[in-house]
Parts: sequence; C-alpha cells; structure tokens
Amino acid sequence: MTAALPIPAAGSVVTVGSFDGVHRGHLAVLDEITARAAATGRASVLVTFEPHPMEVVNPAAAPPLITTGAERREILAQTGLDYAAILRFDAALRAMPPESFVQEILLRRFGMRELVIGEDHGFGRGRSGDVAMLREMGARSGFTVDVVPPVRDPVAGVVSSTGLRLAIAHGDLQLAARLLGRPFTLSAPVVRGAQRGRSIGVPTINLEVPHRKLLPPDGVYAVRVEWAGGVAGGMLNQGPRPTVADQRRTLEAHLFGFAGGLYGSWVRLEWVARLRDIQRFESLDALRAQLSRDAAAARAVLDSQGSGDRPGHQGRTDTD
Repeated sequence: MTAALPIPAAGSVVTVGSFDGVHRGHLAVLDEITARAAATGRASVLVTFEPHPMEVVNPAAAPPLITTGAERREILAQTGLDYAAILRFDAALRAMPPESFVQEILLRRFGMRELVIGEDHGFGRGRSGDVAMLREMGARSGFTVDVVPPVRDPVAGVVSSTGLRLAIAHGDLQLAARLLGRPFTLSAPVVRGAQRGRSIGVPTINLEVPHRKLLPPDGVYAVRVEWAGGVAGGMLNQGPRPTVADQRRTLEAHLFGFAGGLYGSWVRLEWVARLRDIQRFESLDALRAQLSRDAAAARAVLDSQGSGDRPGHQGRTDTD
C-alpha cells in the first residue's frame, strides 16, 4: 500500500485518538508532535476518527460531543499540525487488531517513525494496544513510542474530555474555558424560525442544533456571535418557549446593533454568562418587558469584558 499522504523521506511523528474537544491535554500532545517533527524534518500527523468510536462500540453509552466534526476540523486547522487524517470508524476498523492498525495504517500509509500518546492511551480491538505493546512493536518495526504526561488544572485535576463534559453540562463556563484553553462555542447554520421575535420587536437568528452536540443547561445567556461578515454581542434563549406553548429545544439569539441577512450562513456562538432560567410569562407584554431587562443585563456583562456591540455589515434584515 502506498502512502496516502506526501510524507517526507524522514517519515512522520504521529499521535492517535478521538480528540473530542481538542482540549488543553490534547493540545499538549499536538504541540509535542509538531515540535518533534520540526526538529527532525518529519511530518506531524494526527490520526483520528469520525464518528466518535463509542457511537459504533456502544451507541447507547456514546457521550455527547464537545466538538462536532466541523468544529473539530476548524480547531485542528489552527494548530501547527501538518496533517489531520480522519478515518471512518466502522465495524471493520473496530475489529482491527492493534498490530494490523500499526502496520497497515500508521507505518505503511503515514510513514510513522515516532508515536506520541497520552498515558491512558489504548487503541485497536478492545483498546488492547497499550503502551507496553506498542513499545514492543516499535522495537521490532523501527519506531519509538513516548508518552506525554497529563495536563492538570488547579481545580479540576487532570484535564480530560470527561471532566470537560461535566463542566459544560453543569454550566461552569469559566472552568470549561480553562480546560479548553478557549471559550466553549457552537458552530451552526442560521435557519428560518417562526418570526415571533420580530413580531415583539426583538428579532433573532435561529440556529440549527448540531446532532449530539453537548450544550450547557437551558436558560437565557449573554453571548457573542461571529460570522463571516463580523461579530456582535447578544442574548440567547436556549430551550423551550413556554409563553407561546412551544416545548421544542431551540437556540434563538438577538444580536445587538445588527440588522443583516444571515439565513444559511454559519455562525459561531459563544456562551458568555447565564442570565436566568427559562420562564413562562402571562402575556407577550410581560415577556417583552423581561427581554428588555435581559438585554440590559447581557450588555452589562459584555461591556464588563470589553466585548459589547461590535456589529458587522448592515443591510436587509432576515432575522426572525
């Protein structure tokens, strides 16, 4: 089998894993392989998987995604990696013994000369490809195996995807940002809604919730929204809309100082601070009054962080 990537003659430095979240622990591994590759004239290669392996191994127990496939690819593109090789995880790949995975994929396809992994790493059928086995294989096949120690947070301890999911699910946005090394965000397209917000003077953009994407608890939030034409602060209603008897979980964001056309556009939404729980109001007038208070609270939060109104292009409005 010929190499699937234009790997230099010196070979590559490889790491393997799910890398859901691309958190600080993952970034430490990526920093290590890119530094080693630069020092040796090799290529740095991340070998990862879609869908998440647990969706195939045990779908009922598969965790919600910290990053969707599109989000993860965007984050990886901003690292120093030479290549991110995304393998389709299916029944055949699940059944592949670790020896075959190393020989057929890591060595033959990617020219691996160094393998760098986290200390809890395992891959291949039943995660049987542990560090000891890999080092034995490396001695026979001419590659080295090194382990990157875990990154620790002063509060959460070892930085892990499990701990990060707990922080997000509990609404601890500050801890989640610290474990990620960046704010927790969602990237999604703007879709058409029922246009109720426009009818009460608070137009919103409606976002499609990505499949299996982990979200913080429902509520009203101060947010930042970025798109190809600009960025703006705003307020978000995440969850049902009990005042209008709509129990669907939705994401509706009102952008401050913006009146542009975003239908079909992809935007990145950052949860900044939770303002309140979802509530049912007795009338639309009562809802409108609360939204005015929410807007003032959201602006205060954003202004305190130096990120208030920063509108992008102006023009035709197609918010709901």
